[in-house]
Amino acid sequence: MDVTEFLLHNWHIKTVSIILIVAAWIDGRQLKVPNWITYPMVLSGLVYSTWAGGLGGFGGGLLGMVVGLLTLLPLYAVGGMGAGDVKLMAGIGAWVGWKITFAAFCVSTVVGAVMAVLMVLWRRSLRHHYDQFLLILSEWMVIRDPYKLSEIAAERKPRMMLLPYGIPICIGTIGYFIYNNMI
Repeated sequence: MDVTEFLLHNWHIKTVSIILIVAAWIDGRQLKVPNWITYPMVLSGLVYSTWAGGLGGFGGGLLGMVVGLLTLLPLYAVGGMGAGDVKLMAGIGAWVGWKITFAAFCVSTVVGAVMAVLMVLWRRSLRHHYDQFLLILSEWMVIRDPYKLSEIAAERKPRMMLLPYGIPICIGTIGYFIYNNMI
């Protein structure tokens, strides 16, 4: 396979991968995935899906976008995730459909959990974060109101160690692409 064939084979997967790398880099530096990445990613993904599959492709891209949103929306609703991370998953869904998006989300969740544990161990703050985890879990079980949980999370956020979740999304999604010979 020559360079041109390599670049054109699954070019949409390579495009998503490049967008994810840029988003992860920015998230790592600013703790934010900006709208100038996420909105065009969603829109261009829907355009690509429509171009590639017509009306059915548009429906597939739309379903992928919704699945991407739904994977992280519950955590966002209670203040445990940034809106940019949610929109980034929606962008992945618009480009690649719901099945790949859900699988990439699952891998990204494992990557995020490993990264979180490593961050806690690196800072030698296991007891503090374990206590925080139990507190948050008890709040979720007792309060159950997403608006109240979001307020509590916003108040606690300045004291928390934050994981720029665009990084696990990038690593997990691209790892999934590589594992499935999509790149």
